[in-house]
Amino acid sequence: MTPGARRVRDAAARLFYERGIHAVGVDLIAAEAGVTKKTLYDRFGSKDRIVAEYLADRDDRWRTFLDERLAATSTESAARILAVFDASRDWAREHSARGCGMINAHAEITDPAHPAYPVITRQKAWMLRLFTGLTHEIAPEAAEQRARTLLLLHEGALVTHGMGVFPDPLGHARGQAAELLAMWGASTRPSGRGAPQEGR
Repeated sequence: MTPGARRVRDAAARLFYERGIHAVGVDLIAAEAGVTKKTLYDRFGSKDRIVAEYLADRDDRWRTFLDERLAATSTESAARILAVFDASRDWAREHSARGCGMINAHAEITDPAHPAYPVITRQKAWMLRLFTGLTHEIAPEAAEQRARTLLLLHEGALVTHGMGVFPDPLGHARGQAAELLAMWGASTRPSGRGAPQEGR
């Protein structure tokens, strides 16, 4: 990616996340990136492609962040499940003050033909596969159902974080996940990060 294209993507990412996708036009993106509209269109072709690349980059960064956190935690599946919530909590505080970028984008993009739509749905499907793989190591016969439960906890906490309904929803969701894991008979020894503290 050229420096100009990277500036476009980064400016668009900030604007889309802060103001909403529909509220941001290509004129503003080009101005914020310090490029001409011709440069923008030469590289991306359309605003829809910029949206798709913004979300794909955000997903790549999240997966790298999570992979690093999981690599640094216990090999026990239960501890790794809790580490997902810990990682989401830290990511949300640093990168997602307005909530999950994918969920926010999905609220504006409902057409499956939009190039960003599969980026959004693949990201959430990937999260479900992650939880399924981790729960399969604990209880293969119930992995799919339990993974769905964990995903609902995780995604509900992300939405609640974005809305500011109450403090530290991801910490709360982590606690609920730990209780579920205990009910399922899985070890919940600390994952190296300690118990979550209340507050943002």
